[in-house]
This record gives sequence, C-alpha cells and structure tokens, in this order.
Amino acid sequence: MRGLIAPLERKNGWTLAEEAGHAGPDRLHRLLNRIEWDADEVLDDVREYVVEYLGDPGAVLIVDDTGFLKKGVRSAGVQRQYSGTAGRTENCQVGVFLAYATGRGRTLIDRRLYLPASWTDDRERCRRAGIGDTVVFETKVAMARAMVRRAIEEKIPFGWVTADAGYGYSKSWRSELERADVFHVMATTRHDTVVTRWALDHPVHDLFHDLPRQKWKRRSCGNGAHGPRVFDWARVEVRPWHREDRRHWVIARRSVRRPEEISYYIAYCPAGTTLDQLIHVAGSRWAVEECFQSAKQECGLDDYQVRRYPGWHRHMTLAMAAHACLTVLRARELDAGKAETDPPASSPSAFPSSDA
Repeated sequence: MRGLIAPLERKNGWTLAEEAGHAGPDRLHRLLNRIEWDADEVLDDVREYVVEYLGDPGAVLIVDDTGFLKKGVRSAGVQRQYSGTAGRTENCQVGVFLAYATGRGRTLIDRRLYLPASWTDDRERCRRAGIGDTVVFETKVAMARAMVRRAIEEKIPFGWVTADAGYGYSKSWRSELERADVFHVMATTRHDTVVTRWALDHPVHDLFHDLPRQKWKRRSCGNGAHGPRVFDWARVEVRPWHREDRRHWVIARRSVRRPEEISYYIAYCPAGTTLDQLIHVAGSRWAVEECFQSAKQECGLDDYQVRRYPGWHRHMTLAMAAHACLTVLRARELDAGKAETDPPASSPSAFPSSDA
C-alpha cells in the first residue's frame, strides 16, 4: 500500500518490491497470486471507509468501464476488443467499475473483470487463468446492475445513478432502478424510444425538433480539462400517466459549436427536480473518468503484472484502497482549509439560525 501511493514512475512488482526493501518481487507476486485472502472482504472494508469519511445521501453512483492494454493471450479476459482508454479495438482486458462521487471527493468502490464469451466458452482456458467453473458469461450491463444492487443491499448512502449510453440504453435496467425507486439520469442513444401522449414507442430524437428556442438553456455541467463544459440543454416530459410525486424526462444536450451534435438522457426523479439538478447529475458521470486517470497515475491501477483472475481483482482492490485513502486525505485537507477561512465563532454568520 505504501508503494502504491509512493512517487514511483511505474508501480509493478519490481518497483513495489524495491520500495518495500525486498530483494525481488516474489513476495509481492505471492501476495497477489497465491496467499489465501479474500479480495471481496477487503473491498467491503474499502467501501465502509469511503462511506465513513465521504458518505452523502446525495452522492452519485457512476458506472463505467476502462481498458488495460495487454500483450499475449494468457491474461484472464484478454482479447482484441474495444478499449475506451485507447479509443479503438486493441488487445486488452476490460474492467467494469462503480464510482462514488460527492461534493467532498470521488473514488472507486467496486470492480469486475469482463470475460468475453470466447473465454467462458473455453473452461480449460478459464481454469488455467484461475477462473472458477461457476463464473459464467455476463454482459457489462449485467455486471453494472449487480454492482448497483450490491450498493443498495449494503445501504450505501446515495441519491442518484448515472452511466453512459453503453449502459443507459438498457430499458430493463432502467425499469429495475425505477421499481426500486432509485433516481437516475442515464445517457442513451438517439434511437431509443419512450412512451408519450402520442405514441408507445416515440424516438427520443424526434421530441426536440420543434421545441421553442426559449426551452433550451445554456448551462455548464461541470469543469473539464479545458474549463467549464458548456452545452445547450432542454427536457421533455414523457410517460405522463405515472405517480404524482415522480417524473420521467428525456433530456437533450446540444453542442454550442456544432448544434447538430445532440446527446440524450433518460431521467427518473422526484416531481420537483429542476433541469439544473438533472444537468448536475448528468455531468457527474465525468467523475469516474477522473477516478480512472488519478488511480492509474497515482495508485498504479494499470501497472499490474498478474495474469490470473483472482490476482487482477486483488490488485484492483488494493489500488482502489490506496485511491480511497488519498481521496479522504484530500477531503480532510480541503475541510481544514475551509475551517481556517470560516468566520470566527463570535460572528453571528458562523452559527445556524434556530429555525435551521
């Protein structure tokens, strides 16, 4: 763990062993591959730690996947497949992750290695990579659903779920979230359909053609690498025959420079939710990308030298623990800095009113 947060250029078995004062990487390789310990139980500890220091009932759970470029064919789950990290099809592994984002920080709280059908259909190959016979093929959406279910069962405090169109297009998952009364803003494709007053299968992209100009609002959905991410936003209510205290919306996000570029979201939320609130949740999805970037740069998330299925989950869990630790430390520093600039206790503004 000290090695994973140390200022090392690479955080593989050799460099971590050197940081720990070992003569070689054998002991660390045994830790990841052979010694008996339960990575899922350690992950439970990580989640409890995150909830203790960052827990917020308004937090956003964010699902996304990231690729890990690999050579050869023996690493669990490796094959030529699309990698969002590379932006193209590469020989890689793909992990599906769940991030937890609040106003005080964001970090990763769950992970699963995606196994293509070419792997799960070859049980002997799976056994050589440490994949048990009970592990069957699951789509990335199925993995995402399982991770969010687990967060709900463990009563992790959160207010929203969001994901990109690769996950949000799944009507069955959106329906499952709605039945559990879990509020969500899910990206979807322009070909998705919704129920309206006029049709049972109304294409979402047709909802905004004749929308008056004043219905579009120019808003930032958060800061990106080059400053505020500003778009034009609009929403149209759908599924009008529903409970009074809930609403369904289709949200459109239009590029300011290229108005023909429009992205769509499906939202399920309390009746009083404003467009600005929905934009904030939609924009929160970028927090998972920041988690991937910082965890890879600062905590060695992608520097592992393991091929077996259990070893992958063990390394990810330890890197996530290191990332959670750094996130909490940063939140504490921000809290301390804020406390130093707060008004003194003698000032009336430093205290809430009796009504509060």
